[in-house]
Amino acid sequence: MTATKQLNELGQSLWLDNITRDLLDNGTLQRYIDELSVTGLTSNPTIFHQAIKNSQSYDSVIQQKFKNGQAGEQLFFEVALEDITQAADKFRPVWDKTDGVDGWVSLEVSPLLAYDTESTLAAAKDLHARAGRPNVLIKIPGTKEGLPAIEEATFAGIPVNVTLLFSSEHYVDAAEAFLRGVERRIEADLNPAVGSVASLFISRWDRAIVDQAPESLHNKLGVAVGQRAYKAYVDLLNSPRWQRALNFGARPQRLLWASTGMKDPNAPDTHYIKSLASPFTVNTIPEKTLLAFADHGEVGVALPACGGDSESLLSEFETAGVDVQALAAKLQKDGAESFVQSWNELMDVITTKSESLAKVD
Repeated sequence: MTATKQLNELGQSLWLDNITRDLLDNGTLQRYIDELSVTGLTSNPTIFHQAIKNSQSYDSVIQQKFKNGQAGEQLFFEVALEDITQAADKFRPVWDKTDGVDGWVSLEVSPLLAYDTESTLAAAKDLHARAGRPNVLIKIPGTKEGLPAIEEATFAGIPVNVTLLFSSEHYVDAAEAFLRGVERRIEADLNPAVGSVASLFISRWDRAIVDQAPESLHNKLGVAVGQRAYKAYVDLLNSPRWQRALNFGARPQRLLWASTGMKDPNAPDTHYIKSLASPFTVNTIPEKTLLAFADHGEVGVALPACGGDSESLLSEFETAGVDVQALAAKLQKDGAESFVQSWNELMDVITTKSESLAKVD
């Protein structure tokens, strides 16, 4: 049994954190589904920027849409939706088999809207409607301004992937925003079974403190933060409030491990996959990490529901001068800015390609 299949048997979903037209068209994604137990997919502005910049596979569609009067953000979302809907169709059998628990594909609203509640909600509704697939999650950042949009989108029945979460506090805030939307649907006599995941970023923690923490603590902060969040996740799902919602037919929001590719060349490349094995969670991983885990990965001991030794580890980081709460806020802010930068670079690539290809007969 492959390591990816072992994780699946443990009860964790493996999603691919990548999308390109070549992956979709040449059978690679289907092979990952069939052979490596991949059951979903996530995307973000950085992924689309790299896909479009480094491939000619998008040239003809960009050329045609530009000649038809589309440009910039409008053109991009038209192109992205073609990829997202094709991927969603490939995962639809998983979505049907699991009755909507798994088999999801994620598309993010413009990161320029991270601090604009009303525009985020409007964009989420628009993208979900245009996708026209029940297994498409719309990514909304878990910023302070994003939380009301998450609640409203959930109340409107739009499946949401809450992104840019960096701590257990971020996770709880996002989970409660989702739950408020679910409870409002219950009170309005609507079906409360709305799909959602909450994405907690892992590797950026360790990259942020690599020069500050002693070597003995390297590559341990992200997992410790994940363990703390996992305890909060289990506690919340076992709470009377959630039990009541479940009794009305609500679907739990799953915790998703994001940013799980190893950046430290001196550390095992599958470290975050092994360390975050846990039932009823999702791990979305870069393609390179997926292939590494399939080749030589090992499934670790499942995360304990009590959080394990996370609190003692986090205390060691505090002693070393790491203010975990302040760093979480900084990482969320930096993450939002990073996606804005990728978005701007993506728009530049779209514009450059559009204008260049318009000159070609």
